[in-house]
Amino acid sequence: MKKLLLTSLIVLPLAACSTGSSDTTRPPRGNANASVLVEEFADIQCPACRSAHEQVSAPLLEKYGSDIRFEYKHFPLRSIHRFALDAAEMSECAADQGKFWEFLDMAYENQQDLSQDALLEWVSALGLNTEQAERCFSSHSKRGTVLADYKEGRDRDVGGTPTYFVNGEQVQTGFDTLGAAIEKALAGSAMPL
Repeated sequence: MKKLLLTSLIVLPLAACSTGSSDTTRPPRGNANASVLVEEFADIQCPACRSAHEQVSAPLLEKYGSDIRFEYKHFPLRSIHRFALDAAEMSECAADQGKFWEFLDMAYENQQDLSQDALLEWVSALGLNTEQAERCFSSHSKRGTVLADYKEGRDRDVGGTPTYFVNGEQVQTGFDTLGAAIEKALAGSAMPL
């Protein structure tokens, strides 16, 4: 009986966050059922990703949100961004509480303040259960999810961030280039069989 109780006390705190090497509760933005898939491989600490988040991704979602499924994939450049992996893991912990995109927005808005302390402050500012998020983060239960995205990016020849794909084809970063690729994909999906 004591052994069962001890096991329950150890396992219960970890049950607060989803585990698994590639499980994620990160939802797409836009139309989850759209025939056009836009994927962004990005690094939360990358200044170019912050700019793309504001000047490319947000306008694309504003214009094509009902026509595209937009998925964010982690590609932390750990060799040059000290907190990229930490931020990616915490964003997945926030996703467990339904606040992935809000956390991502806050992280990009406050990117210059990125630190482990800031990650916890942002979780609190979003009104998340901070104890649950801290347990999730300190257990590194989301590292496998983040690294699975990174591996997928490497397998797809992602060399830097941000990198975008439209229906599996890599497209140069930019509102105009991505918009043209989306328009082409939408035209192709509208063709009769």
